[in-house]
Amino acid sequence: MRIWADNNKLRYSGRIDKSDSKNPVFVFPCTSVEMKFTGNSLMLYVRNRNAYWDNYIGVILDGEQQSVKLPNDQETVITINVKNTQNSEHDVLVFKRQDSCHELVFSGFEIDNNGEVLDLGRESNRRIEVYGDSVSAGEVSEAVDYIGKEDPVHNGEYSNSWYSYAWLTARKLNAQIHDIAQGGIALLDKTGWFYEPDAIGMETVGDKIHYNPEFGSESKWDFTNYIPQLVIVAFGQNDNHPEDYMKEDYNGEKAVRWRKHYKLFLEKIREKYKDAYIICITTLLEHDASWDRAIAEAVSQMNDKKIVQYLFKRNGCGTPGHLRIPEAEEMAEELSSYIESLNIEGWEECKKL
Repeated sequence: MRIWADNNKLRYSGRIDKSDSKNPVFVFPCTSVEMKFTGNSLMLYVRNRNAYWDNYIGVILDGEQQSVKLPNDQETVITINVKNTQNSEHDVLVFKRQDSCHELVFSGFEIDNNGEVLDLGRESNRRIEVYGDSVSAGEVSEAVDYIGKEDPVHNGEYSNSWYSYAWLTARKLNAQIHDIAQGGIALLDKTGWFYEPDAIGMETVGDKIHYNPEFGSESKWDFTNYIPQLVIVAFGQNDNHPEDYMKEDYNGEKAVRWRKHYKLFLEKIREKYKDAYIICITTLLEHDASWDRAIAEAVSQMNDKKIVQYLFKRNGCGTPGHLRIPEAEEMAEELSSYIESLNIEGWEECKKL
């Protein structure tokens, strides 16, 4: 029995292009669709649009996770092995492991003809939004043999948003998440690594669904679709490429301009989300402390008691490579404890459902 993507018993999470309700497009990491069903068979209907690297999706069926490598630019039917449990209930979560190195068109599921789609439980009202780079996306997180080391040679296979500090934090807090994260991105255009040599920054990406020129025209996000009570702003690391001007000349023109634009970015978030807490961070990834100083200055100038900076115990000195799972867990444990201490209005009733 075919379960179309617009079935009202499916639960979606993430900044998704739903202009075609039967073929929603997943762009950002941590984007997902969840279903509860009966029966002993499961298939996924997807189409992958590739920009670079090999691309994989994540599937968690009855608590067991697997990754599935995707072919490029063709509709694919993926069969997921379901253990024979005499028609008992199953839960499946299909999610985007990677950033805009690819886009994924999801066209639905197929289950046994005598199967049934069941109602999912109540969803938490806790909502988090993250703006970040590859660390927020969980890039190279599964390369656990390289903890505290430079990255191994890879082609996308180690990236898994499930193990990003962002999604780990959300799960610890029992919160929904929109993870607006892109590997290599900086705040400003013409800096960072994403889409070099015409690098695109978070100032451009932050209000978009589609933003990678490899996939055609950009499209805007409707911010009324998701109102978070907490926003995490996590960049200031790729911004040192190709020039670490904050370190080299803190009061120079480029450094002053960056601080001005970081403050403008915070102002835009505050304009969209009048009551949200905004936490400004960098990560354990090695970077010069001048960037954290710059963020502190911008936060202070905002003069908003709900806009704060958080520094991790090993901030900026944890690893020269991407965060592996244990390092992301370390960040998530610290960050979730700090967030709980904020006593965000309306969150306590959602802690356990």
